[in-house]
Amino acid sequence: MPRRIKTADITKVVIDSGHELSEWVHGDWDPGFRTAQAGPRQVNAFYDGPGEAAQLAALTSELRASGYHVHSTQQDRGGRRRLEVTRP
Repeated sequence: MPRRIKTADITKVVIDSGHELSEWVHGDWDPGFRTAQAGPRQVNAFYDGPGEAAQLAALTSELRASGYHVHSTQQDRGGRRRLEVTRP
């Protein structure tokens, strides 16, 4: 059974890997990563800015190296790409 996971855990991996978090400034997101709790056993990770696919691929590798299970998805109707992160 998957274990609980917190947004703070994923955020720490992102920051420790040398990435910057995105910030909401003047009605839009600055380039960078952000995470959102999607339930007690899942955190979603997004990248805001150019090179979204390449940045998410890099984050996937880093999270998997840290022992997390990562599944790449895209929201309905061509929406945002995201990473669904869980513990194996």
